Amino acid sequence: MKITVAQLNYHIGNFEGNLNKMLHAVEKAKKDNSDIVCFAELATCGYPPRDFLEFPDFINRSNACIESLKQVSHDIAIVVGAPSINPEPEGKDLFNSAYFLYGGEILAIQHKSLLPTYDIFDEYRYFEPCRQYETFVFKGKRIAMTVCEDIWNIGNENPLYDICPMDELIKQGPDFMINVSASPFTYDHANNRLDILKENIDRYQIPIFYVNHVGSQTQIIFDGGSVVMSPNGRVFHELPYFTEEIITYELDEVQKGEQEIIQDKDKMHLIHDAIVLGLHDYFGKLGFSKAILGLSGGIDSAVTAVLAARALGPKNVRAVLMPSQFSSQHSIDDAIALAENLGIRYDIVPIQKPYEAFYGLLESLFEGKPFNVAEENIQARSRGLILMALSNKHGNILLNTTNKSEMAVGYGTLYGDLAGGLSVIADVYKTDVFRLARYMNKDGEVIPENTITKPPSAELRHDQKDSDSLPDYDILDEILYEYIENRKGPKAIIKMGHDEALVRRILRLVNINEFKRYQTAPVLRVSNKAFGMGRRMPIVAKYLN
Repeated sequence: MKITVAQLNYHIGNFEGNLNKMLHAVEKAKKDNSDIVCFAELATCGYPPRDFLEFPDFINRSNACIESLKQVSHDIAIVVGAPSINPEPEGKDLFNSAYFLYGGEILAIQHKSLLPTYDIFDEYRYFEPCRQYETFVFKGKRIAMTVCEDIWNIGNENPLYDICPMDELIKQGPDFMINVSASPFTYDHANNRLDILKENIDRYQIPIFYVNHVGSQTQIIFDGGSVVMSPNGRVFHELPYFTEEIITYELDEVQKGEQEIIQDKDKMHLIHDAIVLGLHDYFGKLGFSKAILGLSGGIDSAVTAVLAARALGPKNVRAVLMPSQFSSQHSIDDAIALAENLGIRYDIVPIQKPYEAFYGLLESLFEGKPFNVAEENIQARSRGLILMALSNKHGNILLNTTNKSEMAVGYGTLYGDLAGGLSVIADVYKTDVFRLARYMNKDGEVIPENTITKPPSAELRHDQKDSDSLPDYDILDEILYEYIENRKGPKAIIKMGHDEALVRRILRLVNINEFKRYQTAPVLRVSNKAFGMGRRMPIVAKYLN
């Protein structure tokens, strides 16, 4: 028996586009003389569809895709994920289902049991959990179908659920398992995914064909990395990350498990490729092609510019240098050098005159008050105004260049440097931004060395450095990581050896700046706890404030 894994980039609500991709894969699988072609979880409609699932028309159009796929299933079986209607009046209106289509009919359907409702997931909002488990026979082989989370409740010290669907399915003696999945990317998730699949192999001793999404859906990036596992525990093939692949496997060869192909998991490599894909798909799926950003000569805007040029092509990226009376010449020179290295267009728009004009309007209203963040922010907001004007005029999406460390503590100006249509590196801590820059320069200098080595500064006043307002980023990022990713409170972080006053100050800054993050552009998610839909914090709260 031959089984084809189709790792595809779907688009939420683009039923025609998704269907055409699947039909192309079906034809390729047929040419490979495949018996079964497998698509991912909710492939018809894209993942996560969220409240679109509440629209009957949305479900009807997904069902129409199933009907179209049935028509081409006469000489090949098709496994595809899609929402299905719950016929019972009790419970939620829908199931999250895996269909097995053959001979123009639905030969089998298995609904998802374990509905993740944590971090970015909210499936119990829409779907009814399944409580029935059935294998089926196709061409002499008994098959178990599962949907994503249904294989993850295994090997955990503290399991989320009280059932394990495969424990029921394995009683029926399946020859292999097909898992249709929508498992989002984080820089450490690929290893977790392989660990879970190996736990399943250890427990059930049957081959696994795990089919994942690839591509970006706003904040969420899917890396692909679909996996074919042999019953001896070998990763027969881990498919490439961040690219569409359609590959056919001989079941007998997978059963033997005589090969092992695993992808590279270098952290900076993964983050780089994930953000490039996230940028590419955000623009492409919205119907845009051109980006604009402010280029300061600092590390954050430099890294963002490189990522944008690689995702969209240099001709589609425009940089704007906006020096003020506080800008250093070396920052201007570094920004120009980077733009020329990348081959992107750049313009220089000095902001001293706009700053002085705004300050002149406000001077009488500022009377008797010392120079502070109000004057500093006039500069940032002048830059935001210029960038948004160019964005509106030329149809470019403005890229926000704020990193995760700054986003966390509110070290940014609303309606100024926090403006934009997409936050590119807001899930990358400052220390990792520097590592990412080094990675970008591994094959030759793209980002000027001075940009990487000079002390970080917003240059909003004379001789300003980030360290005037914040601790060294090595210390700051460790505190932030323990609080945001590991959910440790102040006492636990202080016990690690950090200064008590500093810890309490930093955690307070994180909490009181939640209102800023509510107003910033979507953040491309690369960690297991990104700002955005997966981190839900109240604005008006007393905790640690």
